[in-house]
Amino acid sequence: MNTKSWANIKDSVYGAKGTDRRDELERDFEATKIGFLLRKAREDKNMTQNELAELVDKKRTYISRVENNGSNLTLKTLFDIVEKGLGGKVKIQIEL
Repeated sequence: MNTKSWANIKDSVYGAKGTDRRDELERDFEATKIGFLLRKAREDKNMTQNELAELVDKKRTYISRVENNGSNLTLKTLFDIVEKGLGGKVKIQIEL
Protein backbone atom coordinates (compact mmCIF):
# COMPACT_ATOMS: atom_id res chain seq x y z
CA MET A 1 0.00 0.00 0.00
CA ASN A 2 1.46 3.35 -1.09
CA THR A 3 -0.15 6.10 0.98
CA LYS A 4 1.04 9.68 1.15
CA SER A 5 0.58 12.22 3.87
CA TRP A 6 -1.05 15.56 3.15
CA ALA A 7 2.40 17.17 3.52
CA ASN A 8 3.81 14.82 0.87
CA ILE A 9 0.93 15.55 -1.47
CA LYS A 10 1.39 19.32 -1.06
CA ASP A 11 5.11 18.93 -1.74
CA SER A 12 4.58 16.84 -4.87
CA VAL A 13 1.70 18.89 -6.32
CA TYR A 14 2.51 22.43 -5.16
CA GLY A 15 6.24 22.23 -4.55
CA ALA A 16 8.29 22.51 -1.40
CA LYS A 17 7.75 25.23 1.19
CA GLY A 18 9.24 28.49 -0.02
CA THR A 19 8.33 28.03 -3.69
CA ASP A 20 5.96 30.54 -5.26
CA ARG A 21 3.20 28.03 -5.95
CA ARG A 22 3.33 26.53 -2.45
CA ASP A 23 3.38 29.98 -0.81
CA GLU A 24 0.29 30.93 -2.81
CA LEU A 25 -1.48 27.77 -1.64
CA GLU A 26 -0.63 28.55 1.98
CA ARG A 27 -1.86 32.17 1.65
CA ASP A 28 -5.10 31.03 0.01
CA PHE A 29 -5.63 28.52 2.81
CA GLU A 30 -5.11 31.19 5.48
CA ALA A 31 -7.58 33.52 3.73
CA THR A 32 -10.16 30.75 3.55
CA LYS A 33 -9.57 29.94 7.21
CA ILE A 34 -10.27 33.57 8.16
CA GLY A 35 -13.58 33.35 6.30
CA PHE A 36 -14.55 30.16 8.12
CA LEU A 37 -13.61 31.68 11.49
CA LEU A 38 -15.73 34.75 10.77
CA ARG A 39 -18.69 32.59 9.74
CA LYS A 40 -18.41 30.48 12.89
CA ALA A 41 -18.19 33.57 15.09
CA ARG A 42 -21.26 35.07 13.40
CA GLU A 43 -23.22 31.84 13.75
CA ASP A 44 -22.15 31.51 17.41
CA LYS A 45 -23.72 34.96 17.94
CA ASN A 46 -26.92 33.71 16.23
CA MET A 47 -26.54 36.53 13.75
CA THR A 48 -27.51 36.55 10.09
CA GLN A 49 -25.26 37.83 7.34
CA ASN A 50 -27.73 40.69 6.86
CA GLU A 51 -27.51 41.69 10.51
CA LEU A 52 -23.71 41.65 10.44
CA ALA A 53 -23.63 43.56 7.17
CA GLU A 54 -25.81 46.32 8.62
CA LEU A 55 -23.55 46.70 11.67
CA VAL A 56 -20.44 47.20 9.52
CA ASP A 57 -22.09 49.14 6.68
CA LYS A 58 -21.51 46.44 4.05
CA LYS A 59 -23.80 44.42 1.80
CA ARG A 60 -24.86 40.90 2.71
CA THR A 61 -23.24 39.64 -0.49
CA TYR A 62 -19.91 41.08 0.65
CA ILE A 63 -20.16 39.26 4.00
CA SER A 64 -20.96 36.07 2.11
CA ARG A 65 -17.89 36.47 -0.12
CA VAL A 66 -15.67 37.11 2.90
CA GLU A 67 -17.02 34.03 4.69
CA ASN A 68 -16.54 31.83 1.64
CA ASN A 69 -13.10 33.16 0.71
CA GLY A 70 -11.43 35.64 3.03
CA SER A 71 -9.20 37.02 0.29
CA ASN A 72 -9.36 40.70 -0.66
CA LEU A 73 -10.34 41.54 2.89
CA THR A 74 -8.69 44.71 4.14
CA LEU A 75 -7.44 44.92 7.69
CA LYS A 76 -9.83 47.79 8.36
CA THR A 77 -12.79 45.71 7.25
CA LEU A 78 -11.56 42.71 9.26
CA PHE A 79 -11.35 44.91 12.36
CA ASP A 80 -14.82 46.38 11.63
CA ILE A 81 -16.40 42.95 11.22
CA VAL A 82 -14.80 41.49 14.33
CA GLU A 83 -14.98 44.50 16.64
CA LYS A 84 -18.04 46.48 15.53
CA GLY A 85 -20.04 43.58 14.15
CA LEU A 86 -19.16 40.67 16.40
CA GLY A 87 -17.93 42.41 19.54
CA GLY A 88 -14.58 40.64 19.49
CA LYS A 89 -10.91 41.46 19.18
CA VAL A 90 -8.47 40.74 16.37
CA LYS A 91 -5.02 39.43 17.22
CA ILE A 92 -2.46 39.31 14.43
CA GLN A 93 0.72 37.30 14.63
CA ILE A 94 3.71 37.58 12.35
CA GLU A 95 6.18 34.73 12.08
CA LEU A 96 9.67 35.25 10.68
